[in-house]
Amino acid sequence: MDGGGTHLATLEEGRPPECVPPASLEASSLKKSSWGALFTGIVGGTLVAVYAVATPFITPALRRICLPFVPATTKQIENVVKMLQCRSGPLVDIGSGDGRIVIAAAKEGFTAVGYELNPWLVWYSRYRAWRGGVQASARFYISDLWKVTFSQYSNVVIFGVPQMVSAHSIVFILKEE
Repeated sequence: MDGGGTHLATLEEGRPPECVPPASLEASSLKKSSWGALFTGIVGGTLVAVYAVATPFITPALRRICLPFVPATTKQIENVVKMLQCRSGPLVDIGSGDGRIVIAAAKEGFTAVGYELNPWLVWYSRYRAWRGGVQASARFYISDLWKVTFSQYSNVVIFGVPQMVSAHSIVFILKEE
């Protein structure tokens, strides 16, 4: 049976010799499969993280009244502190952002509270208050400003967003000069 027939061992295995994959090919395809799953997991995790971080900053722009985060300048903070020099009692900052005004007021001896919609900014504000050593007198809450009662505060700061101001809700506004 030398005239072009198949070997007996090949017939017993049930497949021709040219169809047997080399062992190195099976291992490399398994390695590629592992890298593909790892890459997919990393990309998916990154997208979820970006979504979680970006959403609180984007959603205020989608509200009926757009309330963006605009950090207060050093001059604006100095103006707030200057206006508070002859005042006493607790202070509230509506839309406190990263907490600059609340922390500055707490450093001047005020009990200060900030309300903010963005949870990342509230957590960052709490960290900055802790780092500045005023965590006992500066508190921050995640809350919609339209759902909070401000009657217990002697000083109310609404900063830089004219859309928030109505004739019945403003005590004072400080603008950059």
